[in-house]
Amino acid sequence: MVKIFIDPGHGGTDPGASGNGLQEKHLTLQIALALRNILLDEYQNVSVQLSRTSDQTVSLTQRTNAANSWGADFYLSIHVNAGGGTGYEDYIYSGVGAPTSTYRNVIHEEILKVVDFRDRGKKTANFHVLRETVMPALLTENGFVDNTSDANKLKSSTFIQSIVRGHANGIARALNLSKKAAVLYKVQIGAFAEKAHADSLAAQAIAKGFDAIVMYRDSLYKVQIGAFSSKANAEALAQQAKNAGFDAFIYQD
Repeated sequence: MVKIFIDPGHGGTDPGASGNGLQEKHLTLQIALALRNILLDEYQNVSVQLSRTSDQTVSLTQRTNAANSWGADFYLSIHVNAGGGTGYEDYIYSGVGAPTSTYRNVIHEEILKVVDFRDRGKKTANFHVLRETVMPALLTENGFVDNTSDANKLKSSTFIQSIVRGHANGIARALNLSKKAAVLYKVQIGAFAEKAHADSLAAQAIAKGFDAIVMYRDSLYKVQIGAFSSKANAEALAQQAKNAGFDAFIYQD
């Protein structure tokens, strides 16, 4: 099991950087929560712990103590910058070598593949969360809230998702995480021993705008109207089908 500790910077009484209607503490938590979900949903043999899961005050010592006590394999501290610059940069502790530097190189590369930020480079610093952690640790700075161009990007949920995906891709590649087998959530509205009954129900569904198909499986003719990798999308279609009068349910395959 690979243990990944994610630290959304600031929080509670410490807002972090502010500018253009944005606060660092909210952005870092948004990124961290979404990153946790991707890692747990898409990769196997991964455990994730966060330093905070809400807008709460957590000291630097509490953050590093939690990661050290848990025995994390990797520590990621997520931040957003201020001070008049623009772009993305990251930090490791001064003087450390592999594997920390190797992890940082990979994550830096993967983030900038998918995020439209200027590359401010790979840096070192004597930050508490980098110095006091006993595992490889990286701190990322994702744009400047006091730069209008960066701030406008950070206000976009699509752009935030790109930041999240870049971090996830980098962590997965750096730590050699294995993808879970693909799971599909299928929406079914009927199952029959007679094919004619299934064909009739499929025709009714098509007449109401659903993309219905008949599949023979487990000795039954089953009427399916959709298959999704996202459970939420399957649930939305199932509700539409129920609203249209069909007895819909979701199963995994």
